[in-house]
Amino acid sequence: MTPPLTWYHATARAAAPRPTLAGAVRARVCVIGGGLTGVSTALNLAERGIDVILLEAEAIGHGASGRNGGQIVQGYSAPMERIEAAVGRADAQAIWDMGREAIAAIPERVKRHNIDCDLRWGYLIAALNRSQLADLRDTVEQWAEYGYHGPAMVEGSAVRTVLSTDLYVGGMIEPGSGQLHPLAYLLGLAGAAEAAGARLFEHSAAVDIHYGETVRVTTSGGTVEADTLVLAGNAYLGRLVPQMNRKVMPVASFIGVTEPLGEERAQRLFPQDVAVADCNVALDYFRLTADRRLLFGAGASYSATTPVGLKDWLARRIRRVFPELIDVAVEYAWGGLIGITHNRVPDFGRLAPNVLYAQGFSGQGVALTGLAGTLIAETIAGDDGRFRLIEQVRHLPFPGGLLRTPTLVAAMGLLKLKDRLGW
Repeated sequence: MTPPLTWYHATARAAAPRPTLAGAVRARVCVIGGGLTGVSTALNLAERGIDVILLEAEAIGHGASGRNGGQIVQGYSAPMERIEAAVGRADAQAIWDMGREAIAAIPERVKRHNIDCDLRWGYLIAALNRSQLADLRDTVEQWAEYGYHGPAMVEGSAVRTVLSTDLYVGGMIEPGSGQLHPLAYLLGLAGAAEAAGARLFEHSAAVDIHYGETVRVTTSGGTVEADTLVLAGNAYLGRLVPQMNRKVMPVASFIGVTEPLGEERAQRLFPQDVAVADCNVALDYFRLTADRRLLFGAGASYSATTPVGLKDWLARRIRRVFPELIDVAVEYAWGGLIGITHNRVPDFGRLAPNVLYAQGFSGQGVALTGLAGTLIAETIAGDDGRFRLIEQVRHLPFPGGLLRTPTLVAAMGLLKLKDRLGW
């Protein structure tokens, strides 16, 4: 028997296999990519009565949407002053408000479609040094300027009221962020999309795209003709669309899930049951699962290489935060790709009037992919006003050619050094 891809795949309610595309079919919209962006787009379109077909190269949730840390994080990976510099204060406020809307949509979807995905709220952004703590204070003030007053600061021994570790000097408690089982959430949305009329095909990788007034997407087994194409493959789109590939960089991150900790130990380590991420560029992020295991993510590799002895590597990272877990085994370990942009703002755009895309969520994908699906559906339905707000952000390409990976590996090495030195 093939082992599960991840702990998520081992614990999610298995969906019935979906068909593989065979022959020629027609739809108003074709979506490439069966992660949260693509499925959210298909759901939003189907709910509007728009005929939509989705093509997934593997199975729904095979990529980042079935592998990520399951953390729902407020705002954007880029600071708001960077977004404001790109679009102006008024449009930056609108973009901030859309990010808040994206988070609010998650519990609404979970309730409406009865999705069992272990949705919980509460978050700690943890500072390893005084410089990071000062940055977090600035973030609290900045968010307040945009109308959000949820976060509060903790420092020194008060950190232990939230998390039982001495590693952090302080942090920002954020009640409006949280956690869920991302694969269960995605599969619930996929089922809702199908119930609304969307047609989802698995093991149907797009191998060629013919652009024009009518778009034709070819797979190994068939073709889809559509009026509009949506590209939702993010870091897994590969070289299918070279002009998009240059503006997003796949970054590998790695996750381990321990054996069960037991209720007493879990409550002691996480007194407030929050999800956690630190402030480093190559950050650690972790939380408890519903069955009281520790799910721990770490690393950021532009080279996309998996560390030798991944479980042991993750166990060492875990013990750095929780030394007492020296006796706890890592039972599951896997890696996956995150799509990041140069400025860490999501890249929404159009390659042609009838070809839309969204990519580069830069670690904030659990919520912002849902926003992408909503805005793309609005655009296809005839109102692109909100899509254009984010589309106007310019995105620089990453270095190309033979120097692409070594240049970025060197850049990441410098940023990791800054993390260690506390700059």
